[in-house]
Amino acid sequence: MLLALGGCSGARLWPFGAEEGRPAVPENAVRYACDGNRGFYLRMLAGGDAWVILPEREFRLDRVGGATGRRFTNGVAVLDLGPDAASPASLTDGPAAAFGGCKPAAD
Repeated sequence: MLLALGGCSGARLWPFGAEEGRPAVPENAVRYACDGNRGFYLRMLAGGDAWVILPEREFRLDRVGGATGRRFTNGVAVLDLGPDAASPASLTDGPAAAFGGCKPAAD
């Protein structure tokens, strides 16, 4: 048991920096820079849904039907890309995580 716990001590969460074997930017993803020097990565899926990549986890959001199709949710998290590409985006993931004023970053 102690050997198993000792093996976990070197584990790191991916902090969006380059890590051996993992690119600094997730493949096929766009980095969004938000207010408060925060951000996330967004990958659009083939079926029109979205995949959000945060430093500590990743999750899928289903597209919400509507005229623009730029709002996504999984019942807890909500991503709103605004009415058009020039609009700021927002991401909320429960009461604790809120990203506002987000725009695709020019890398």
